[in-house]
Amino acid sequence: MRMHDFIMVEDSKMWDVICDGPFVPMKVVGEGTRTVPKMRKEYNDVDRKAIEKNFKEKKILIFGIGQDEYNRVSACESAKQIWEALKTAHEGTIQVKQSIIYILTTEYELFKMKEDESIQDMHPHFTSIINELHSLGKLIPTNKLVQKILSVLPPGKVK
Repeated sequence: MRMHDFIMVEDSKMWDVICDGPFVPMKVVGEGTRTVPKMRKEYNDVDRKAIEKNFKEKKILIFGIGQDEYNRVSACESAKQIWEALKTAHEGTIQVKQSIIYILTTEYELFKMKEDESIQDMHPHFTSIINELHSLGKLIPTNKLVQKILSVLPPGKVK
C-alpha cells in the first residue's frame, strides 16, 4: 500500500490537508470586503482542531520515512510541502518521469537473457524493470510479458 493510499484510508480529510495545504483561520476585516489571517490569540476551538490536521499529517509523513528522507523535508512547514518534496525526490518532475519511463521501456524492449545466465538469475532483473515501469504508471499486459520472456530464452531453455 502506497503512503497516500494509507492516508486516504485513514482519513480522507487528512488527505485534503496534504493536497490543499494547511488550514489558515481567517477573519473578515473592514466593512466585510476582505479577509486576513487570524492572530493565534483569536483562534477558537474549531480553528485549533482544523490546524491540528496539518500537524497529524506531518507526523504521519515523517514517521513513515527514514533519516535521509527526514533531512530532505525537515525544513518543510506543512504536510503539503513535505509531500511535494518527497514526490519530487522519488518521482521527479513530469519530464524526469517521462525520461525514466522511456529508458526503462527501452531496457525492457532490448532485454535479453545472457548465455551463461539461468532463468532464476534472469527473472529478478526482468521483474525489476517491470516493477519500476509499473510504479511509474506504465503497465504492460501479462500476455506481452509472457511473450517477452519466451522470446528472450535461449533455444535449449524452453521445454
